[in-house]
Amino acid sequence: DPNLEEIVIPSSKEPVRVFFKGYGWLETNIQMKDEDEIINYSNIIARRVGRQINVLNPLLDAHLVTGDRINAVLYPINTKGNTITIRKFARDPFTIIDLISNKTCSLDTAALIWLAIEYEMNVIISGGTASGKTVFLNACMPFIPPNQRILSIEDTRELMLPKFLYWNPLVTRTPNPEGKGEVKMIDLLINSLRMRPDRIILGEMRKHEEAMVLFEAMHTGHSVYATLHADSATETISRLVNPPLNVPSNLLKAVNLNIIMFRDRKRGIRRVLQVAEIEAEGNEAKANILYRWVPETDSIETLNESTSFFEDLSRNTGMNDIQINKTLEERKNILNWLIKNKIRDLESFGKIMNYYYRNKNLLLDAIKKNKPKLILAKKE
Repeated sequence: DPNLEEIVIPSSKEPVRVFFKGYGWLETNIQMKDEDEIINYSNIIARRVGRQINVLNPLLDAHLVTGDRINAVLYPINTKGNTITIRKFARDPFTIIDLISNKTCSLDTAALIWLAIEYEMNVIISGGTASGKTVFLNACMPFIPPNQRILSIEDTRELMLPKFLYWNPLVTRTPNPEGKGEVKMIDLLINSLRMRPDRIILGEMRKHEEAMVLFEAMHTGHSVYATLHADSATETISRLVNPPLNVPSNLLKAVNLNIIMFRDRKRGIRRVLQVAEIEAEGNEAKANILYRWVPETDSIETLNESTSFFEDLSRNTGMNDIQINKTLEERKNILNWLIKNKIRDLESFGKIMNYYYRNKNLLLDAIKKNKPKLILAKKE
C-alpha cells in the first residue's frame, strides 16, 4: 500500500501501530506474543545486513536491499520493551507535479527552482524534522540536465531519481562488530570530488568538516544541493556560521537559493514556507525572502524583489531580466500542462524533462497540440 509509510512494533504489551497518509498514526489488531519474538525478528534483520543486535549492542539502524529502513532498540534501552520501527522506501515518490498540485509549492517557486537547477546554481533546503526536506529535494532533482554526472551521499538511501539521469548513489556504512569497515559521510564527500561529478547531493549537512568540503565544492565549480535543520532563512544563516558547522560568512554567497520547508501538524500539511537568497558582504550575511507562505490564505506570495539571484543568473547565462522572465513563463506553462494532463509519476515526468533538454521543439509541439503521447509513447 503506497499510503502506508511506517510500521512500529512498540513492545509485546502493545498492538502494532502504522502511519497512514491522511490519517496519521493508527492502531492495528496485531500484537507480538512476547518480547522474544521481537528479539528474533531483530536478529533476523541484523544477520541479513551483516550486523549484530544484543545486550552489548542494543541498537540497530539498517536498510534492506528493498530500500526499507529498519530501526530496532532492545530492552532496557527502551524501558517499555523491545521495539522495531520500519520506514517504507517510497516506490512512487512525489514529483514536483504532485507538490504543486497539493499546494506544497507554487508554479512560480517551482519554475524559479527549475531555472536555478538547470543553470547549476547551489540550493540548500532547510526545515524542521519531518517537514519534507528530502521529499522536496528528491522532487527537484529531475530538473538536472541528462548529460551531467550526479553523485548523492546519504546515511540511508532515500533519494530516487529517474532513469534518464546519470546518477551514482553513495551511502555511508557503520563499523562491523569489531569496529572496522566504517565509511563516514566526510569520506564519501572527499572521495566524490575525485569522481568528476557535475552535481553533488548531500542528504544532510551536520558537521564542520562536511560543510567546509561542500562549500569548497561550490567554489570550485560543482553544483551542490543539501538539506539542513533550520526553521527559517535567517536561522539557516545562523546554523551555518555557528558551531558545529562554523562556515565563514563570506562563503555563504555561494548559496544561490535557500528553500524553507514547514510542517503544519494541526492541518496535516507541508508547505514551502520561504524561498530566499543569501546576501553576503564581508563578514555579514543576511537573507532576502523572495517568496513566503501565507497561512491565512494557504498561498505562496511574492515578498521581495531579487537582489542577487537574478544578477548571478544573468552573469552565468547572459540573459537579461526580460529573457529570464520569459524563460520562467515557459517553464510555468510546461509545468501547468503536466498538471492538467496528470503526468506526475517519476519516470513519465523524467521523460518529459529528458525531452525538454534533448528535443525541446518536439516537447513544445506536443504541448501546443496537447498530445502527451507524442512524447510518452516514444521509445528512448
